Amino acid sequence: MNIAGREIANFTGPYIIAELGANHNGDMELARQLILKAKEAGCHCVKFQSWTKDSVFSRKVYDENCFLSDDYRNRTDFTLEEIVDKFSVSEEELRELKGFCHEVGIDFSSTPFSQREVDFLTDELDVAFLKVASMDLNNYDFLRYMATKQKPIILSTGLSRLSEIDKAVATIEATGNRQIILLHCVSVYPPLDEGVNLNNMDMLRANYPDYPAGYSDHTIGTSIPLAAVAKGACLIEKHFTLDKEMFGWDHKVSANFDEMREIVVGAERIVKALGSYRRVLTQAEEKQIPAYRRSIVAARPIPQGKVIEREDLDTKRPGTGVEPQYMSMVIGRMAKRDIAFDSLLDGEDF
Repeated sequence: MNIAGREIANFTGPYIIAELGANHNGDMELARQLILKAKEAGCHCVKFQSWTKDSVFSRKVYDENCFLSDDYRNRTDFTLEEIVDKFSVSEEELRELKGFCHEVGIDFSSTPFSQREVDFLTDELDVAFLKVASMDLNNYDFLRYMATKQKPIILSTGLSRLSEIDKAVATIEATGNRQIILLHCVSVYPPLDEGVNLNNMDMLRANYPDYPAGYSDHTIGTSIPLAAVAKGACLIEKHFTLDKEMFGWDHKVSANFDEMREIVVGAERIVKALGSYRRVLTQAEEKQIPAYRRSIVAARPIPQGKVIEREDLDTKRPGTGVEPQYMSMVIGRMAKRDIAFDSLLDGEDF
């Protein structure tokens, strides 16, 4: 799997996406600041969400004026419809933001919520991949339309049963598109630790061995996404903000700059530390052997001509003499010279 020239595979170091979503709060200057800080933190990509007030909610939701856990019913400053409209990003703004990402050297993409948005992102902006939000995994006609663009598809699996994931994968494959990355995701903001189930990445790899598995995170802090890296995540997606206390939908469950930097640096260390399945000694460890291991030494003076007994021997550092594994070969041999107490034995002594 390749995204923007970068190979995406399990256990090789995750592609890290700073999910900006609506954390720009409709302010394009804030959006540019988020892009710059995501780049500074070491992220590979920033991702927005492409929707309008007409492509994300029905009239029923606006009439009820309530969105998820954020209740707009009692607000007097604006309605839900007004804030959704304010937080949306126009096509021209997306074009400008993609150009800005190109200038600073970070990948750009966005999650579409309608066919028009798919067309714009692929045909006009030529994004490196399309992200499918968890809410659309069972929206099979929409999945099919996205897949026909023959772009890599990053598929979040929050809210989904395994049978639904099966059908989603089959729907994409039926278009001839086999560029799929599966993201384990829990669509709770934030989930309890015991509800995260990172082992689901192993399940996804087992059930869909042709496709790498990553993790889209909604937990607080850095521990869980870093644990996902240790589980071999090919991709980490994490909401990103400049200020967790800022007004908006996702700021509180987002990583700030320090946390995102910790994820990036920690991921690099973890991947290096995972290393090989083969048992090998590094050069640094080989150099430690003489200092750390033991050698056979005389536990008491051993006179010349004495048959060496076990009680005559001990083992102590350094490991530059006869190794302890040869103890049985030394016992029963005759001392060829006087061997002083606590001296290291060598092959000429017996």
